[in-house]
Amino acid sequence: MLLQSMTGFARREGSSGRSRWAWELRSVNGKGLDLRLRLPPGLERVETDVRKLITDRFSRGNLQVGLSLSVDESRVEAVVNQDALATVLALRGQLAGVIDPAPLRLDTLLAIRGLVEFKEAEEGEEALAARDSNIMAGLEAALVDLSDMRRREGQALGQILLGHVAVIETLTATVERDPSRSPQEIAARLATQVAMLLDGTSGLDRDRLHAEAALIATRADLREEIDRLKAHVAAARDLIAKGGPVGRKLDFLAQEFNRESNTICSKSNAAAVTAAGIELKVVIDQFREQVQNLE
Repeated sequence: MLLQSMTGFARREGSSGRSRWAWELRSVNGKGLDLRLRLPPGLERVETDVRKLITDRFSRGNLQVGLSLSVDESRVEAVVNQDALATVLALRGQLAGVIDPAPLRLDTLLAIRGLVEFKEAEEGEEALAARDSNIMAGLEAALVDLSDMRRREGQALGQILLGHVAVIETLTATVERDPSRSPQEIAARLATQVAMLLDGTSGLDRDRLHAEAALIATRADLREEIDRLKAHVAAARDLIAKGGPVGRKLDFLAQEFNRESNTICSKSNAAAVTAAGIELKVVIDQFREQVQNLE
């Protein structure tokens, strides 16, 4: 599977009968899947199907999905109130001997309020069903476009993340190779410090002092942090190669990277190691910032 970014845009438009429609989809990063759907009046019946199509394809991201619908031209039809017409004709029959029995004219009938109404012609059920089907097909095509864009963005992000991981690996190796970490260097530095403390001070217990120095040397060792950083580097590369919705897992690894770099800085007893630890923190922040955009 390929990595997917949560950033993307897609637009699809088309027509069906007298109707023209357009889907517009926008996606940005988010902790989960937050869908904001805007449908025109009269199309609420397709909302369930629209949501299912989207949730089946995406698992994370803030998505704004809008549909616009317009009618190219309106057709007007005359609707005759048959009950009212029957009443008018019956009244004419009743008054045949009283009023002029001349034939009724169309303009006379049209002048009678409520007898004839003019309204926009409605499309039949088959036409509406065909329109809805066309609109849903357009949404599927737009979702494919959005997914393709998110995938392209994801591939680009993947290369950036691999670059950050390579820098983290290099800085980890720098810390590991630093001369200050050698047992001989640690022993020499502690011996010097112990000698300074004992110089002219007879009240200190030499055995206890040496035991404390050994404990300090053990705590200052960075072997565990270096090994964990190496393991996290391997895990990050595996996840990026695996692809799919791995953003949350990579974000967790970023936190673990940061934890180890903090410990290295706090344990460091050499300027070079401290500098590498600080640079590690900078690169890890950049790594995590990019991870936030991955699904």
